Amino acid sequence: MSILAWTYIMVGLTFGLYIFIAWASRVKDTKGFYVAGGGVPALANGMATAADWMSAASFISMAGLISFLGYTGSIYLMGWTGGYVLLALLLAPYLRKFGKFTVPDFVGDRYYSNAARVVALICAIFVSLTYVAGQMRGVGIVFSRFLEVDVNTGVLIGMVIVFFYAGLGGMKGITWTQVAQYSVLIIAYLIPAIAIAMKITGTPIPQIGLGSHVEVGQHAGKYLLEVLDQLNRDLGFAEYTSAFGPGQKSMLDVFCITLALMVGTAGLPHVIIRFYTVPSVKAARLSAGYALLFIAILYTTAPAVAAFARYNMIDTLNNKPYQEAPSWFKNWEKTGLIAWVDKNGDGIIQYRAGKPFKGKPVFAEGTGPLGQRLVKNELTSNPNELYIDRDIMVLANPEIANLPAWVIAFVAAGGLAAALSTASGLLLVIASSISHDLYYRMINRKASEKQRLLVGRIMIAVAVCIAGYFGINPPGFVAQVVAFAFGLAASSFFPIIILGIFSKRTNREGAICGMISGIVFTAVYIIQVKFLGMKPWFLGISAEGIGVVGMLINFIVTILVSMVTKAPPKEIQDLVDSIRTPRGAGAAIDH
Repeated sequence: MSILAWTYIMVGLTFGLYIFIAWASRVKDTKGFYVAGGGVPALANGMATAADWMSAASFISMAGLISFLGYTGSIYLMGWTGGYVLLALLLAPYLRKFGKFTVPDFVGDRYYSNAARVVALICAIFVSLTYVAGQMRGVGIVFSRFLEVDVNTGVLIGMVIVFFYAGLGGMKGITWTQVAQYSVLIIAYLIPAIAIAMKITGTPIPQIGLGSHVEVGQHAGKYLLEVLDQLNRDLGFAEYTSAFGPGQKSMLDVFCITLALMVGTAGLPHVIIRFYTVPSVKAARLSAGYALLFIAILYTTAPAVAAFARYNMIDTLNNKPYQEAPSWFKNWEKTGLIAWVDKNGDGIIQYRAGKPFKGKPVFAEGTGPLGQRLVKNELTSNPNELYIDRDIMVLANPEIANLPAWVIAFVAAGGLAAALSTASGLLLVIASSISHDLYYRMINRKASEKQRLLVGRIMIAVAVCIAGYFGINPPGFVAQVVAFAFGLAASSFFPIIILGIFSKRTNREGAICGMISGIVFTAVYIIQVKFLGMKPWFLGISAEGIGVVGMLINFIVTILVSMVTKAPPKEIQDLVDSIRTPRGAGAAIDH
C-alpha cells in the first residue's frame, strides 16, 4: 500500500477519534468551557499539558534545528525543559490556589485593576496569536507532503478540524482530545527513532544510540558523533558537537535565548491555564511532574533523531547525481521545501556550508534539463547547491531511512496531533481572554451562560481565521515564530506573575508600566531585527533572546514604580499571603 493511502487511513482514524471525543465532551456551561469543570485527574492533565506544550515546534522543528545547528540547537531543548521545572516549582500551585479562569483574571484581581486586566489580555492575545501561527504552518507542511495538497490548503483543513473540537467542547473537549493526541504523537515519534537507531547503531534505545558506534557502511566502527564532526568539517560547517565556534552564536546570546525560553515557558498563558483544570493544589503540582516526565520522553529522544537525520541526509544526498537522488528527495521537492540548483552544471548534488541562493525558494514555471524545479532566486557565490527546509527533517526521516510506508504515515499523524493540540489550547486562551475577561468581566456582567458560551465560540472562530492567515503567510519558520512568542511571554507575564505571588508591595501602577515597557521593547526589537533588516544592536543579542532584556526591564520598572506609588490595599496583601499557604483550594471561580 502506498504512503498516500496509509496516510489517509492514519489521519482519518486519528481525526475521527478527536471528533468523537469532542462530540462526547461537548459542554453547555462556562466552567466546562473554560476549565473543563475543574475535575481533571492529575495524570490525564499531565498528558494533556504535555500535548498542549509539545507543539509543531517540538515535534517537527526542534530535531530539525539541532540537526542543522548541532550542539547550539540544544538551546531549545534546555530552555523548554528548564521552563517546566520553573513552572512546576514557582507558579503552578500558587496560581491554582488563586482559583481563577485565566491569566488576565489573575492579573486583574491581584492588581485590583481593570486597566491591568486589559494590558494582560492584550499580551495574552498577542503571545497566543504569534504562537498559534507557527502551529497552523506546521499543519500545512504535514498536509502538503503527506496528503499531497498545497500548504495553504493544508492550513485550511487544519482550521476546520481545530475549530470543530475546540468550539464544541471548549477546555473539556480540548483536554480529553489532547490526552489522545499525546498518545498518538509520542508513539509516532518513538517508532521511527527506535527503528533508525537499530539500523545505524544496532541499539533499540535512541538515547544510547546517539553515543554509540556506527554499525554498517563506510563509517562502521566509528562513534556517530565523531563521524558527524568529520562530515561537517569536510563540508565547511562548524563541528557538530562544538559550541561557540566561528560562525556560531556567542555565549551571551545562547544564554539569553535559553533563559528567554525558560521564563517564556513559565509565562505562556495556554500552559498556565491547564493548572486551573485540576481539583486541588496538590493535583496541580502532581500534574506538572507528570507533564515533565511525558515531555522528557520526547525531548531526550530529539537529539538522537537529529543526529540520525543529519547522518542519513548527508550520506544519501551529497555528491549523488540528481537523476539518482532517492525518492524522498523528489517527494519533498514537489512541496517546495527542498530545492536544488546546479551551479557548476555537473548534474551532481553538492551540499556545502552557506545558502545556495538568497531567501526562500521561488519557483519558475517548467523544469530544468534533469527534471529539477527551477528557482528564480539570485544565486550566491558559495559552492552549496542544496536548500532543505529545517522543518522537514523529522517528517522526512523515516523516508530517508527507508522505513515502511505505515511508519511514515503514522509520523504524519503524530505531527498533526502535535500541531493541533497546541493550536486548540491557544485558541481557547484567545477566546477566553475576549469572551470572559473583556466581554463578561468588563462589558456585560449580566450576560447569561448561553450568551457567554456563544461569544466564546465566536471568538474561537475569529481566532482560527486570524491564525490561518498567519499560517498561510508566516513571518518565519515554525520554531522561530514560536521563539518570538516565548520572548513576548517572558517580557510581559513572567515578572508580574512572580511579583504578584511573592511581593505584597507590588501594586497595579507598577504592573501596568512593567508589562507595557517589557513587551513594547521586546516587540520593537524583534520587528527591527527580523523584519526591517537591522543588525542586533543590544550586545549582539538575537531576536530570539531579547525577551530576557524585556523581562529585566519589566522587573525593574514594576519594582521602581511600585516603590514610588501607593501600596496595595490590605485585603490584596492578605490575599498574597493566603496564596502562598499550601492548604485549601476550591474550584476555579469567575467572580
